[in-house]
Amino acid sequence: MKSKIPNKTRRDFLKGGAVAAIGSTIIGCQQQAPPEVSEERPLKEPTVRHNPIAVSTYSFWQFNGPKEQTPVELCIDQAAAMGFDGVELLLWQMTSEENSYLQKLKKRAFHNGLDLCGFSTHQGFVSPDKADREENIALTIHQIELAYQLGIPTMRLNTGRWGTIKDFDEFMANQGIEPAIAGYSDEDGFKWVIDAIERCLPTAEKCGVQLGLENHWGLGRTAAGVKRIVDEIDSPWLRITLDTGNFLEEGYAQMETLADQTILVQAKTYYGGGKWYSLDLDYQRIASILRAVNYKGYVSLEFEGNEDPITAIPKSLELLRDSFYYSV
Repeated sequence: MKSKIPNKTRRDFLKGGAVAAIGSTIIGCQQQAPPEVSEERPLKEPTVRHNPIAVSTYSFWQFNGPKEQTPVELCIDQAAAMGFDGVELLLWQMTSEENSYLQKLKKRAFHNGLDLCGFSTHQGFVSPDKADREENIALTIHQIELAYQLGIPTMRLNTGRWGTIKDFDEFMANQGIEPAIAGYSDEDGFKWVIDAIERCLPTAEKCGVQLGLENHWGLGRTAAGVKRIVDEIDSPWLRITLDTGNFLEEGYAQMETLADQTILVQAKTYYGGGKWYSLDLDYQRIASILRAVNYKGYVSLEFEGNEDPITAIPKSLELLRDSFYYSV
């Protein structure tokens, strides 16, 4: 049966219905569309942030037995399993400096979701022997290049010490204080250290590796000694690695002195009693000191107690997580 609606009228009817349907759809879409976001509208910030927490491979080893018994690869796997954000590598603990080994470590950390955030090295510039200082300058430049190959952005640096107390246990029992070599003074030592570090800085800049001078015995035993070197050199490629466990007197005041130039924090814990000594460190207070200078970088655990690292390190992580957070 043919429709009784004239063709023109029928076409107009269908056309009008289609338009109405489209209009209804558009209105429906408009009703469901989210409100426009102003370009000037700020993004919502989280109310709490945490400093990322790393662990030094030293925490698993502590020079207890041959380093092959605590390989860096195992430390990386355990750090990931325990929930850390990054790993700080101790060069002495590594079994090779070949590029293939370095790249395997970098890949292993990446696959575990960890940053390689720091590189702890040893060198010493406190020596009247120029040849000895030159050897340590060359060593440090080589270590910077290793950090670059590993993709690590900061490297721990030492001043070195006089070495007039040969036994390390005796040295620690004397709170890290030792006399200068006969005929020389700390003033000579500061000059040697400053000259040596300045020689290393062009390589640090070329490789993009910030050097962090640590308060680590020798001329760096005190905040004043560390700050004197860093301020006198006055380079953006030399800053401070702040070790919370290496100040044996007026620790909090000395940390405050160095806080605003700090690029990495090494945080000591001593569960089971310290290997050489124990400090009762208030990490809420230390975190407050660092928050005051807007420090947002890594806090790297250096466990230095006698408890089994497998139980003590997770407790240390919990302590640092609870301490190093801040509201925004």
